[in-house]
Amino acid sequence: VRVDAVTSSELLEAILKLIELDQYVEKPVIMMQPVPGDEIDPDLMKDCRTVLGKDAERIDYIERFAFYEEAKKAYAVIATSETSQYANVILKKGCVLL
Repeated sequence: VRVDAVTSSELLEAILKLIELDQYVEKPVIMMQPVPGDEIDPDLMKDCRTVLGKDAERIDYIERFAFYEEAKKAYAVIATSETSQYANVILKKGCVLL
């Protein structure tokens, strides 16, 4: 699915209004670990952490090729027009608690 003209953090905010993160796993948010010598854009991380709120502590960073393997198991893949490197995020959906 393509969602152009939004950043990763904007899309993350929209998605989290519709679904809950899995409350039974320690790290329901997975991001790609930077390759040695690269860095994650600090503004991107600040925005993502703001959107995630208390769940920002539940981010796991995994090696690039491990991330690709994990992404192959995804139910849906959404591509944005985000320009920051390492703005890839995998979410583990939980149950909506009433």
